[in-house]
Amino acid sequence: MTARDIYLPVAAQPSVETLVGLSQLAETEGYDRVWLPETWGRDAVTALSSIARGTTDIGIGSSLLNVYSRSPALLGQTAATIQEVSAGRLRLGVGPSGPRVIENWHGSDFERPLRRTREAIDIVKRVLSGDAVEYDGDIFECSGFRLRCGAPDPVPPIDAGGLGPKAVELAGRFADGWHAVLFTPKGMADRLEDFDRGTALGDRDRSAQRVTLSVPCCALENRERARELTRQHVAFYIGGMGTYYRDALARQGHEDVATSVFEQWQAGEREAAQAEISDDLLDALAVAGTPEECRGRIERFGAIDGVDALNISFPRAADRADIEATMAVLAP
Repeated sequence: MTARDIYLPVAAQPSVETLVGLSQLAETEGYDRVWLPETWGRDAVTALSSIARGTTDIGIGSSLLNVYSRSPALLGQTAATIQEVSAGRLRLGVGPSGPRVIENWHGSDFERPLRRTREAIDIVKRVLSGDAVEYDGDIFECSGFRLRCGAPDPVPPIDAGGLGPKAVELAGRFADGWHAVLFTPKGMADRLEDFDRGTALGDRDRSAQRVTLSVPCCALENRERARELTRQHVAFYIGGMGTYYRDALARQGHEDVATSVFEQWQAGEREAAQAEISDDLLDALAVAGTPEECRGRIERFGAIDGVDALNISFPRAADRADIEATMAVLAP
């Protein structure tokens, strides 16, 4: 059975307590896990620690911490500490992010993102084992680091994000799971082949890995508002979040639309960019409409063979009432 998770909103949230409150609601509604991204607002580590203290049963996770702004040793320490605070409920999600974030915001060179992600995962696993870390990689050289607080028990799984074939293969080969964002069911099936190939190359146990697909959702009695909010959200990802989502959509057979949305958005023509996303494409990428429509449409994504969890995410401009209504409609 496909699990249902919540991708906590970070845009315009008034406080950390708001995130804690939404997590408590998700726990009450029966969701399996809450994931928190880290972008340019509150840091995910502090917020996740607060969520861990404010909840009792629901899983928590980072989706994603980038592998440039924190060293692998620090990522390992962080995972061990949140695992302690949450009493064993953490999944650590990591990824390279993109040039705009890493170079413009963090002032680091965005070099060899796949290799850096692989080596970071390797080192974090060694940190979490409790053994001394001796590592001689292409990017990282570490010697002598060992947790003073003891290894976490259980050891938190490590997931990786990725959109392209090589990144997804890497997740299958070296990580315990993959986080997918903005895929159609057909596009998801193609990338799952890459993930499974990575699993085979790494001689991993596929049944122990977790593929999580994040789906933008908005289920409201006001159908027009739900679809407008979601269409704007999808256009922002394709047009305003660098080139990765544009390229990912192009690989899924929508190159003309992806290019047009990107160009219009970059030119400041936001309404024109949104208009490029047809109803059919919106329904292939997201779940938006009335509660009755959304309950049926979410099942299409949950039925994708190889997807272990659906991550219910929300439009950037959704308010608290929109989020809570959607959570109630799509609760497990």
